[in-house]
Amino acid sequence: MEAIWLYQFRLIVIGDSTVGKSCLIRRFTEGRFAQVSDPTVGVDFFSRLVEMEPGKRIKLQIWDTAGQERFRSITRAYYRNSVGGLLLFDITNRRSFQNVHDWLEEARSHVQPHSIVFLLVGHKCDLESQRQVSQQEAEKLAGAYGMRYVETSARDAINVEKAFTELTRDIFELVKSGDINIQEGWEGVKSGFVPNVVHSSEEVTKSDRRCLC
Repeated sequence: MEAIWLYQFRLIVIGDSTVGKSCLIRRFTEGRFAQVSDPTVGVDFFSRLVEMEPGKRIKLQIWDTAGQERFRSITRAYYRNSVGGLLLFDITNRRSFQNVHDWLEEARSHVQPHSIVFLLVGHKCDLESQRQVSQQEAEKLAGAYGMRYVETSARDAINVEKAFTELTRDIFELVKSGDINIQEGWEGVKSGFVPNVVHSSEEVTKSDRRCLC
């Protein structure tokens, strides 16, 4: 039987080439780590269900984007229809950290009139001896942009679940509070199907209609 979900959130994963975006997504969606991963060409698509509360599942539609400049014109088209994003840098590659600002600016310039909830991810934390960006420095940058910060390792499965579920929970809370709304023509958030459950955005008007058959 097909799984039932309350909402669908579309997430985009961005960052420089070789920071490990595809490896992180595959670890989360497939539970495996690929020692050799071919560069993403354009955009790849993955999905997975997560349970936010007992009986309340969220379907994540995850878009894996290419980090190379030559594919940026393709990936830019996916910003507008995303509600959340993981912005990755490699803790052993300082340049990828320095480029975080550029990635954020690009996202914000193409997401209008909507906005994206971002989580900053310091990837490859298993390579501690090669670290070029301290956790304190990354947390400071994340705080300056109003983001959470998580360090992950796809190879050792460190904080992979945490990164995706924390972002999903932040979005879920914003949807419940009405700060993020389902909008026609926008793919960022979609309402799912749950028997006998009325979504907050779908108020039912009571009437005195009776079946006269």
